[in-house]
Amino acid sequence: MGLLGMVLGFAVLGGSLSAQQATGSAPLTPVAGSVREDLEKSVQQLNELRASIEAEKVPLAKELSALEAKLRDLRQSQESDSRSNDGMILEVGQLKEAVRLRGEEATYVSNLLDEYARNFESTLHVSEISRYTPVLDAAKLAPLNKDLSARQRATLQVDVLKSSLGRLEDLLGGARYPGQAVDPSGQVADGTFAMIGPVVLFAAKDGNPSGLAIAQAGSATPAVRPMEKETGADVAKVVREGHGPLPLDPSLGGALRELISRGSLLGYFKKGGPIMYPLLFASLLASTVILERLFFLGGVRRNRDPKAVQSIMSNIEAGNVDGAIRAGHGTKDFVARTLVYALAHREKSLSNALMRSSAQELVRFERGISILDTVITMSPLLGLLGTVTGMMGSFGMLGGAELSAPAQITGGIAEALIATAFGLGIAITCLVPLNYLHSKSEDARHEMEDAATHLELLMKPIMESEARQANTPFQSKFSEGVMANAAMVFPPGNSLKDYA
Repeated sequence: MGLLGMVLGFAVLGGSLSAQQATGSAPLTPVAGSVREDLEKSVQQLNELRASIEAEKVPLAKELSALEAKLRDLRQSQESDSRSNDGMILEVGQLKEAVRLRGEEATYVSNLLDEYARNFESTLHVSEISRYTPVLDAAKLAPLNKDLSARQRATLQVDVLKSSLGRLEDLLGGARYPGQAVDPSGQVADGTFAMIGPVVLFAAKDGNPSGLAIAQAGSATPAVRPMEKETGADVAKVVREGHGPLPLDPSLGGALRELISRGSLLGYFKKGGPIMYPLLFASLLASTVILERLFFLGGVRRNRDPKAVQSIMSNIEAGNVDGAIRAGHGTKDFVARTLVYALAHREKSLSNALMRSSAQELVRFERGISILDTVITMSPLLGLLGTVTGMMGSFGMLGGAELSAPAQITGGIAEALIATAFGLGIAITCLVPLNYLHSKSEDARHEMEDAATHLELLMKPIMESEARQANTPFQSKFSEGVMANAAMVFPPGNSLKDYA
């Protein structure tokens, strides 16, 4: 910058000298020459400086580009580190939340174990308390001991759970353990306890006293209630040896009740609820109808008389109508009775008489079928009603204090399904007899229709002869009879497919 100022100064000075020369000032000529020399030197230095700048411009540009590339790399690295840092911060937050949740779970489990320890102590028999006192005391004092870590406190509480599970395994089939009990005279006796179900027996070392171990107020030592001499000897034997006949029922009658109700119809009936009584009535009604129908069909089979039917047809073929009536008179065969009734009333209308007598016989065959049909339809519905009402009671427990006893809820649902099972059983059982009775009724219908058609064919010439003798137009009467018989064979609303 100093060089440029000097050049500019010389330029100004040169301009002044030129102005003076124009005005005729000759004495400044030597100075102008010196200024020109200085100016030329300055221009030369300026050119050299420009050349130096041009020579240094390319390396500086390259260095600038390298620095800019490095800056970009540093920025990318900074962004990557920032993202990584953000991810680590998020992960740390998640880990802290997980630690918090695990801490809450650990606290919840610890509270449950503490409550379980208190409940476990309340379920112990007075003779067992001394066995589990160290474990229970350590578990109850663990939450109050600040010197223990969370892991140590949890270990002490879990020891109670392990002890309770070990107790359950020991109680399977009964458990024996040593202890002390107070006899009726107030003396403390050493002996052995035997817990069998809800009953605890005690026998001293010498066998006396021996009996039931019961709690006594104000004392942690159980008392012994002696039994009779023979019974006490049996108790002592069971306690000492671990096996033998029990002189009492440890289940307090529960085993007998369970044995009676398990797998028996009476037990299921009692558990099914009030709807079981209508189902019982329906089953008794269906059984009565089925038995009555079986006896009826047995009587019909015994009363069949094919010879009487053949005799009637033979007499009709011979033209002896009165002989046919006498041949079928007094018979109990339903086909013969139908034919005899029609022949006896042939003068009014043979077809109508056949239709009426067949209908009377079919009524006897179809009696009770409608009752069975009703029972089959109604029984599953009654069972479903019982199940719905039972499940309403079971699910009603969900809103009450019984929520802590899920076994009662599931047991109530299982009992509610008993009614549906009974209803379906009744319907399925009655379905086979119903179809059997339907088939027998259809067989009887077809047999009477066949016999009636045969009778009409045989009676046609006889009735034509009687009509000619009576001078009455037979054709119209016979046509009416055929149409009436067709109405009897195929009632209105039915088709040939219904009788196929």
